[in-house]
Parts: sequence; structure tokens; C-alpha cells
Amino acid sequence: MSPSSLSAHFLSLPKAELHLHLEGSIEPATVCALAARHGQHLGEEEARRRYLYANFAEFIEAFKWVTSCLRDPEDYALITGELGERLLAQNVVYAEVTLSIGVMLLRQQKPQANFEAMCRASEGLRKQGLRLQWIFDAVRQFGAEAAMEVARIAPQYRHEGVVAFGIGGDELALPTAAFRAVYDYVAEQGLHRLIHAGETGGPQLVREAVEILGAERIGHGLGAMHDPALLEMLAERRIPLEICPTSNICTGALARQLTRDSARIAEHPLPDLLRQGLAVVLSTDDPAMFHTSLLAEYAHTAAMGLTEVERDRLAALSFEHAFLPAQEKRALASARQSAQL
Repeated sequence: MSPSSLSAHFLSLPKAELHLHLEGSIEPATVCALAARHGQHLGEEEARRRYLYANFAEFIEAFKWVTSCLRDPEDYALITGELGERLLAQNVVYAEVTLSIGVMLLRQQKPQANFEAMCRASEGLRKQGLRLQWIFDAVRQFGAEAAMEVARIAPQYRHEGVVAFGIGGDELALPTAAFRAVYDYVAEQGLHRLIHAGETGGPQLVREAVEILGAERIGHGLGAMHDPALLEMLAERRIPLEICPTSNICTGALARQLTRDSARIAEHPLPDLLRQGLAVVLSTDDPAMFHTSLLAEYAHTAAMGLTEVERDRLAALSFEHAFLPAQEKRALASARQSAQL
């Protein structure tokens, strides 16, 4: 489904997005420009070929390749500005953007310098009506010690909009309990806690994320659909699942959960999860790398069978579950309600 299938009214409404990786928002043309900045010739056709994957492992390799083109603070400022402009074009007024601090450290960069450049780039976006907050992300397969290094940096930038710590990467690489001390530290520092779980893994990894790590939102969480008791717990505790349908198709995550060779967007469990009372927030994950946008994801909900009323409710949930003080959430919700009149 194309964004053109959405009503003019829906297109005009303020929107929020909560699961969005900065590095995954880099368009192929920008990758080429970044490469040229650093003395490397890269054709756009070649870059576009890199943006095709048959499974999750291939996507991870492509993500590593894309991030290799980010080498200095100016690069991060550039991609922050470009992402912000694309969000503004979709009437997104609030986004929580995940930043791969773990990858920066692996590449021996200075996360502080990169982040400060991004903050400067986001100042102009704020004036245009887009507020960005940040999630500092570690990489699961890099281990607990590397994750703790990211966790220790994150609290230093609370006043610059860092609201949470998360872990992405290969959720099957290491046991959840290995990161308990990291998440205990994050909680002590007053930051919110996130983790990717149940993307390619099963329901037990989602349960562990909540019970062992105290995760407040779950990245993807598809595996939860196999465990009715877990779904009930998530619904009761109002722990949102950050659902990214096109991502789940492109990485083969949904096919894996359905134990099939392939899957279609119409088979996504998002409608069932929403109708069972779960808090679900719709996101793009890595929009450029999955050839999607937030508007495209909302358009796909029609193919999944959501009604317009359900789509509006889905959009409202991203404001409800944002990591914002209650007063600020009410202000955003009020602005959205006014726009609906």
C-alpha cells in the first residue's frame, strides 16, 4: 500500500515515532556522498545493491557496511539533518532516535563529539516543529562489558535529550542474564530501559527482557505471539511492543516466527496484538534500509485489516508511550486532538 492511500486528514495529523535507528535512515545517495567525503568513490547503483537482504544476518552485514561510512561528527550532523527533514515532511513532531554508540566505540570514534554535532543539527529541526530525543544503543553480540561502556556514557547527556539505553543486534548471541548488571546500572541512573527481543527469537527472550532487565518497551516482540500468558502480562503491565512490519518482512523475521520461507505484510500479527489489548507502537526501524517511511507503514495497516479508527488509535499510542513527562505528553495529545477536529 502506498502513502497516497491515506486520507488527507490522516496525513495532516501530528505523528510520533519511537523505534528508529539513525544509521538505518541513511539513503544510498547519502552513503555515496559520505564515501566521497572520505576519498572513496562509490556508485549509487552499488549502494542500492547493498540495501537488499535475504535474511537478518545479511541485513546486519549491510548495517555494518553503512556505518563504516560514518567517520566524524560532520557525518553525523549531516544524517541527523536529513532524517529530520524526512520526518517533518510526514508531520512527525516527536521522535525517539536510536544511536549506535556501541558501533562508534568499536570504530574508536568519540561518541561525545559525534553526539554534540547531532544536537547542534537538531536545533534547527526543533524550530521547525520536530523534537528529537535519543536512545543510546549497545550491541548484544559485543558483550556485557561493551554494553556497560555505553551505559556509562548515556547518563552524561540526559540534559541533551538522552532518555533511554537499549541493546540491539543479534538477540540470540548471548543470554539475557549477562546484561542484568548493565540494566541495573541504567535504572539507578534514572534512564529508561529498552531492548530488541522477540524479533527473531522466541517468547522466552521477551519475558526475560521484562523480568530480568526491567525493559519498559520491547523492540519488535513478535515472538510474544506464541505465548498467550506472556501477551496477557504485557497487556496488563502496558509494556509496548515497537512493531516495524516492513522491517520484519525484509529481514525474514516474520517468516521465521511463522516457520515459513517467506511472509506477506497481510500476515503480520499487529492487528491481533492491538485487538488483544496490547500497547503497540508503529515504527520504521531502519527506514532507508528497508525502503519505507512512517506513512508507508501506516498505509500497510490497511492491508493488515485495520480500520481507520484502529489506525488513529495506533497513531495515538506512540504519543502515549513516549518517554516524556506526563504534562508534555498531554500537550502533544491535546495538539493532536485539536488537529483531528
